[in-house]
Amino acid sequence: MKKKDTSASVSSVLIRRPIKHWFPLFMGPMLIAFCIGFLYPFFKGFYLSFCQFRTTSDAKFIGLGNYLKALQDPTFVHAFWYTALFAVVSLVLINVLAFAVAYCLTQGIKGSNIFRTVFFMPNLIGGIVLGYIWSMIFDGILMKYNTSILLNSTYGFWGLIILIAWQQIGYMMIIYVAGLQAVPTDMLEAAMIDGASRRQTLWKITIPNVMPSITICTFLSLSNGFKLFDQNLALTGGQPFLFQADGSQVRTTEMLALNIYNTFYGQGANSRGIAQAKAVLFFVLVAAIGLIQLLSTRKKEVQQ
Repeated sequence: MKKKDTSASVSSVLIRRPIKHWFPLFMGPMLIAFCIGFLYPFFKGFYLSFCQFRTTSDAKFIGLGNYLKALQDPTFVHAFWYTALFAVVSLVLINVLAFAVAYCLTQGIKGSNIFRTVFFMPNLIGGIVLGYIWSMIFDGILMKYNTSILLNSTYGFWGLIILIAWQQIGYMMIIYVAGLQAVPTDMLEAAMIDGASRRQTLWKITIPNVMPSITICTFLSLSNGFKLFDQNLALTGGQPFLFQADGSQVRTTEMLALNIYNTFYGQGANSRGIAQAKAVLFFVLVAAIGLIQLLSTRKKEVQQ
């Protein structure tokens, strides 16, 4: 008697069975994990932003009170404008330098792969570690002038800019390198034959064709600028302090994420609802800015 080929019969059944029958098997666990790990905490946090609570089990609904207190909080308002300025400055600096480095490394220079590795390596260091390393560097430099990065808000701002630029330029550079290598060579050759200068080729051909990479890098650097937390906590911790007329204090180098953290853990259990309201406002702000930026830059992308 001949043995039946069970493997062949099973594979034939799998082929004949429609793919939609297997969709729940493969996508089900992912959807369950997404609901447990993201959707439930998100909607739970949104509900808690309307409550006064010490723990999630004793939440008491109070309406829009937390949002009104959050918007009237001078520390939150200061952190918003400080974060917006930081995000804009870091956005321009990171993308200009990253594109310049990527452009130079795609011109056929020797050792370009080594340079790419060296520029990318700072992105592998954690934010907390990076903040403490740069705090020691800045203190060593500023000690000669009898000051510290914790005593001057201007030094703190530019210290954060230097830190985030040093960390993220290499990552953005890799994306720009991929975009530059995807520019059609026939267009570059046609521009060279027509007598276009290097500058004209850059602005008229290279940059329009690299717009998808510019869209990605702009979105990442803008969102990272608004969400910065680890480096802010380790480098300045929000210092120095500015005392108001009513006796309250404003952390002059405190960004939005750090302000939410300090409100939740540093102002007592009764302020946790306010911190949750700030977190919801923070999410809406970052999501809105990100969507506006994506829509505006994608319109400029060239369809190849």
